[in-house]
Amino acid sequence: MNNTVSTIKRAQKEAQILKEISKMLLDISLETPALHDLFVNKVELNSDKSIITVYFYTPAGESVFKEKLKTLILFKPSMRKGLATAMPGRYTPNLKFVFDDKFEKIQRLEGLLAQVKSEDKE
Repeated sequence: MNNTVSTIKRAQKEAQILKEISKMLLDISLETPALHDLFVNKVELNSDKSIITVYFYTPAGESVFKEKLKTLILFKPSMRKGLATAMPGRYTPNLKFVFDDKFEKIQRLEGLLAQVKSEDKE
């Protein structure tokens, strides 16, 4: 019972973090054209709640993300401060920015499935 309650609380906290980071990124990208095509896909809070891993996706690919990461890192302190004011707590977790390649993998798998399906019809 207690395990499910903690799982629910963790999911709620991750959802709140996702919402706050998405709002912050929207504000930042409106002022910084270099970050326009960057999307937040997922947010994970590690087990000891000290690191938030933010998964980003850009249609341009991982190499473009690595270029944009330099600009994104400049905004890390202000994003942490924004999280600290939006979410009360004793400590503000550190932010880690990662490229999310799952969307590309899904697209490749769907392409392969469509190809197999079309070959089966022939």
